[in-house]
Amino acid sequence: MKLWDKGIAIDKKIEEFTVGNDREIDLHIAKYDIQASLAHAKMLEKINILSALELQQLEEGLQELQQQIDNHTFTIEPQFEDVHSKIEFSLTEKLGDVGKKIHTARSRNDQVLVDVHLYIKDALNEISE
Repeated sequence: MKLWDKGIAIDKKIEEFTVGNDREIDLHIAKYDIQASLAHAKMLEKINILSALELQQLEEGLQELQQQIDNHTFTIEPQFEDVHSKIEFSLTEKLGDVGKKIHTARSRNDQVLVDVHLYIKDALNEISE
């Protein structure tokens, strides 16, 4: 699932140049994307975009993905553009339309910025210890 797919085939060399090893790098921020997604889902429930049941379903789905990350079994296959599309796909596969709601009111730039911010914060805490 590639978010920018418009049904037109892209030359493999162009895709390799533009995507490169993003999926490999994204494995390092996957746990932070889960943290950010959990916080975002709680906010969506608080402003009544998600029901309490939908929040619970998303929390459980995200916790399962976090377990995969912790167990080093989480992968981002080549058909996915990045960690964000993989997480959304996994949640949608498990939860249907509820899974699609995880990115409501959220841009890709927002997701990347929050994930990198959390990664850097964690790295700085580790260095200071």
